[in-house]
Amino acid sequence: MSIENTPYLRRVLVLDCAAGFGAGLAMLAGGPFVAPYLGLPAGLLFWAGLALLACAAFIATFAFRPVVPRMLLFDIGLINAVWAAGSIAILLLGLVSPNVFGMAFVVAQALLVGGFAVLQLAALRRPAPAAA
Repeated sequence: MSIENTPYLRRVLVLDCAAGFGAGLAMLAGGPFVAPYLGLPAGLLFWAGLALLACAAFIATFAFRPVVPRMLLFDIGLINAVWAAGSIAILLLGLVSPNVFGMAFVVAQALLVGGFAVLQLAALRRPAPAAA
């Protein structure tokens, strides 16, 4: 079953894709330079950036299609929700010890990604078209 890729949903997917590509490239290219200022491991920034590029490329393949499979949209929203929760979890569990700038960076990107998850999962609440 699929959902119509409305202008609303298309914007959400394109913005998610653009944010993922932008942040991924920034983390890959700038990670070694900003890691000391954030108190975050450069390796974490590298692998997070690589994961963001992969996710953004995946989302890009569906952003402009006329319909999006409901399960796929659910998966994208779920991945975003897990990313946001995992970002907060690494802070709460003490897996990293960033400074105040690093904490602000992790929390800000978690809020942004969590927002995308909410918007994507909200799009699933639209009723499915009736079978002909």
